[in-house]
Amino acid sequence: MQLAQRQMRVSAGIRGSRARVVSVQAAKDPKGPRIAVVGVTGAVGQEFLTVLHERNFPYSSIKLLASASRSSSRAASPVSLRRRRASPELSWSAGKQQEFEGETYTIEELTENSFGDVDIALFSAGGSISKKLGPVAAKAGAVVVDNSSAFRMTEGVPLVIPEVNPEAMAHVKIGGGGAIIANPNCSTIIALMAVTPLHRVSKVKRMIVSTYQAASGAGAAAMEELRSQTKDVLEGKPANPQIFPHQYAFNLFSHNSGMDVEVGYNEEELKLVKETKKIWGTTDVKIAATCVRVPVMRAHAESINLEFESPVSEDEAREALSKAAGVSIIDDRANNR
Repeated sequence: MQLAQRQMRVSAGIRGSRARVVSVQAAKDPKGPRIAVVGVTGAVGQEFLTVLHERNFPYSSIKLLASASRSSSRAASPVSLRRRRASPELSWSAGKQQEFEGETYTIEELTENSFGDVDIALFSAGGSISKKLGPVAAKAGAVVVDNSSAFRMTEGVPLVIPEVNPEAMAHVKIGGGGAIIANPNCSTIIALMAVTPLHRVSKVKRMIVSTYQAASGAGAAAMEELRSQTKDVLEGKPANPQIFPHQYAFNLFSHNSGMDVEVGYNEEELKLVKETKKIWGTTDVKIAATCVRVPVMRAHAESINLEFESPVSEDEAREALSKAAGVSIIDDRANNR
């Protein structure tokens, strides 16, 4: 049965929702954990800092980590620029200054020795760096929260959306030995924030998802490419793709992740399928995903069609979603929003 004959538009928030499920204290606290942000100069690294500040997350110290500086005279080739798609950190940033909560920090070079005095390490510097240094940080005693795909499907590593399956990381304690926690791909988080409350009402049998994904999901370099291409195209100049394989300004294309030619899905679509099954702890759900890159700076959107084991009325769905942490119902039909 379909959810309802009429549509409700659901906004599954990521940042603002956390305050509803996690209590916070004063920010600088000598009893708080020692934090490290790996890949701090990238788009996600900067967002880490924003969220820590907005939530007044308690910490006793914070270490900002990035790759070592290189000569500014060395120009990046188109090939190296494309490789940055896999590493959202803006390259070669150690030694730069970063303001955070009224203090100036020097960004430190990321090495295997960076984690001896760290309790929580927030990683967003690309999968290769996570694979190399995530286990090193965990061995040093840090709880690693990894934003890449490096460990999402690794047996024994919890894949966690706090509002959906916090029990998966119940065994992880700060000071109780190091661990790695993977967070899902962006499209999976958005989908399951909205769908899981309904899945708890009646089991989802089938889910068809279409995503519309912004430049921010590919990092700061991709956002800059959209800015520069838009300017060039409006001025009548040719677009010059560097990060993406196609012109991005005023264009839509299949998500730029690699394509599995055997099954006809790109990696982004397969992530959504595989990660959903791991988080829900079931293989008994059919999922079809279509992921598209759209030329907007921020804010992914998704359209989701669900089939349940038993009928779910609109009132039941609305009640479940209204109680779900991080979910807002936007249902102003008279104004088509």
